[in-house]
Amino acid sequence: MRYLSSLVLLAVIVLWSSCRKDFEADPSTGNLQFSTDTLFLDTIFTNIGSSTYSFKVYNRTDNDLNIPSIALERGENSNYRLNVDGIPGKSFENIQVLAKDSIFVFVETTTDITQQTGDLEFLYTDRVLFDPSGSQQDVDLVTLVKDAVFLFPSRDDEGMVETLLLGVDDNMEEIRVEGFFLEDDELTFTAEKPYVIYGFAAIPPDRTLTIEAGARIHFHDGSGIIAANNATLLVNGEISTDPEALENEVIFESDRLEPGFSDIPGQWGLIWLTAGSTGHMINHATIKNAAVGILMDSNDGGTDPTLTITNSQIYNTSAYGILARTANILGENVVINNAGISSLYASFGGTYNFNHCTFGNYWNTSFRETPSVAIDNLFVVRDEGGNVTEILATDLLEANFTNCIIYGNENLELGINKVEGTIFNYNFQNSLIRFNDFNDQFADNELYDFTNTSLYENVILNEDPDFKAPFDNMLNIGEDSAANGQATTPTSGNDILGTPRNATAPDIGAYESVTFEVDGN
Repeated sequence: MRYLSSLVLLAVIVLWSSCRKDFEADPSTGNLQFSTDTLFLDTIFTNIGSSTYSFKVYNRTDNDLNIPSIALERGENSNYRLNVDGIPGKSFENIQVLAKDSIFVFVETTTDITQQTGDLEFLYTDRVLFDPSGSQQDVDLVTLVKDAVFLFPSRDDEGMVETLLLGVDDNMEEIRVEGFFLEDDELTFTAEKPYVIYGFAAIPPDRTLTIEAGARIHFHDGSGIIAANNATLLVNGEISTDPEALENEVIFESDRLEPGFSDIPGQWGLIWLTAGSTGHMINHATIKNAAVGILMDSNDGGTDPTLTITNSQIYNTSAYGILARTANILGENVVINNAGISSLYASFGGTYNFNHCTFGNYWNTSFRETPSVAIDNLFVVRDEGGNVTEILATDLLEANFTNCIIYGNENLELGINKVEGTIFNYNFQNSLIRFNDFNDQFADNELYDFTNTSLYENVILNEDPDFKAPFDNMLNIGEDSAANGQATTPTSGNDILGTPRNATAPDIGAYESVTFEVDGN
């Protein structure tokens, strides 16, 4: 009998719930509320889809509400796309919002700037209309769309993407990446429009890619620039002496322009200066959010630096800021920070001269146990299983760090590894280094004998550089920095910002010190 009563009760509940008619909810009469009255979808490039944005629709009444219609004002021709409470489309009917409840409206867009006339950028707008035939309410949609020069590999008749041959592996199988050689009329990047690169844009042999001041180069995921044999990369950024003028530095970054992507590492590949490329010069550039900022394989065999990099910054790389193998690099006023492995890895020997550079590493995206600056003259060869099959060695002809800061959020921010029986010349002069060997792990290692003045001259250990905000890539130094007035003299020239260096007491690092403004709030 008890079971029979339970069945009767269950049947009553089922019948009651089946008789309830959801469409009996009260129609909305202009009493909806929204989390915003204008939804700004951040800047996108033409024909590149935006991120998905959302706003909430609230029913703050005591009754269930039925919204008769939700639609884009531009209708089916709108470049916006909606998803209302889990349903995709551009128009919707009879959407219910329960009492004291809310629903999400998700919005995204892909827009072609060529639909406009004469603009390098324009605002694309629309409205989401709620009950347009009755008590209309609306939310505005706004997107800034930029025009750009798009560079990408071609496809053949079978839809296969153009590739570049990088070499062969141990099994003599070709190693290829999606990419293309730049044509002669594509070898000058100007500031007129930003450039968006898909795949790897290769500088052909015996050609020069010149990037003019103010140019903006954006890379899609997994993309980059490759300099082929005897090719040259010239980046001619400038510093503006007019504080009201637009920035004239050259910026390399990803094609995601939304603020949420502004500091995300690893969004694109790298600038790859392959063995045999030559005469590279990079001045006043910012390289950010790559996997590797600059990968440099070998050198051109000449006495002059194969890469000269000045007044430039490399930030937020998922692996290395600069990874160099047997390279020949001259760097001055260079700042590198926030790398997943090392900011600078001078590997497999070579020639390196850095003056007034700041190598920081305040990586906090994942665990890091590698130093900010690593130097060695070896290359480990491994098989497919990761087992070491051979260790190759070559001479480190020079590794000179003068007036440099090497610091970070780890105790040991300098790593040196030498193969015995090889040439291994290195020197640190008037530099500030973090090397807290608390466990005396390197106490008997002559590579870290900081009392040896032939290797370490006027070196400052473990004192505060007084960076402004190192986790935010602000490595300017303040008036309390241990680097102040400690650089070599006499000196001349400017720091990375164009500030003249103190002739009698210049500061170590890429920046001359300043007095930080105190927030008065």
